[in-house]
Amino acid sequence: MDCYSWKRGKRRKACFLSLNLTSMMRLTKPTLFTNIPVTCEEKDLPGDLFNQLMRDDPSTVNGAEVLMLGEMLTLPQNFGNIFLGETFSSYISVHNDSNQVVKDILVKVLKPLDVKTKFYNAETDEVFLEAQIQNITTSPMFMEKVSLEPSIMYNVTELNSVSQAGECVSTFRSRAYLQPMDTRQYLYCLKPKKEFAEKAGIIKGVTVIGKLDIVWKTNLGERGRLQTSQLQRMAPGYGDVRLSLEAIPDTVNLEEPFHITCKITNCSSERTMDLVLEMCNTNSIHWCGISGRQLGKLHPSSSLCLALTLLSSVQGLQSISGLRLTDTFLKRTYEYDDIAQVCVVSSAIKVES
Repeated sequence: MDCYSWKRGKRRKACFLSLNLTSMMRLTKPTLFTNIPVTCEEKDLPGDLFNQLMRDDPSTVNGAEVLMLGEMLTLPQNFGNIFLGETFSSYISVHNDSNQVVKDILVKVLKPLDVKTKFYNAETDEVFLEAQIQNITTSPMFMEKVSLEPSIMYNVTELNSVSQAGECVSTFRSRAYLQPMDTRQYLYCLKPKKEFAEKAGIIKGVTVIGKLDIVWKTNLGERGRLQTSQLQRMAPGYGDVRLSLEAIPDTVNLEEPFHITCKITNCSSERTMDLVLEMCNTNSIHWCGISGRQLGKLHPSSSLCLALTLLSSVQGLQSISGLRLTDTFLKRTYEYDDIAQVCVVSSAIKVES
């Protein structure tokens, strides 16, 4: 397994007219010898002939003759592929036999993975990252590690495992191999650090999230590593005033009051606001309390939490709408509809708290 051989191969002529030949010597590991098993049932005409021939073949595994991989090693007959992020040893020789000077010679090793990312901005300043990783090589990969290194303002939580019987189990189970052209999805949750969470203006403008660190193994254990550039998201536009939900029940009883907690943030970095809250009923959602009450002054980049009571007169999945905030300084009104959804059930059904 640990023996090595020097393989010398010639590459095709380069695109530059002044370069005629590029050769490379690479320290290459041997590969397992493969054969094509030929077998049949005992009641067929050959009987046990094919099986006996495979048992006598020295390249097959004793007791597992039908496997394609054998116990012998064979030296590679071609140069093979070198993928981006893969570690290898080589000697490159480039010969220029023209009468012109050649500049900016590049070596272009192949792309092994195709990485696509999607960002989801939550109302609670959390950012969810979905990374889709596809193996675009011709051989399987063992995915050793796929991690996210967050930027200085965030803490990251991997959502690629579940807890079973007190143990952390990967959602991919024992399927650590990524077959050629297969795609696997990884999910991460980023939360602002405590020292930045209260600074709404700073978090609002953060676009750099972090970078992915991917480590894999191929063939006989050759390791490859790839780090992406800094991943950037589209900064959400909250406007001058942001309203988010801090607490809300999943399920409530029909025509029974329930409580929610809202967080109002002044996203402006310069202007103080004097806010008035109005609550407008909809066909299914009815607010309990006084509409048009003064909330007082809200300084730049500061927040306040507000407890509100409401009830629903219609069963099913209902959308919470009808909140209005008015800045008396600028006489500007901000409307908030469809801020959350709640499941309304009949009062005869017991709702677990």
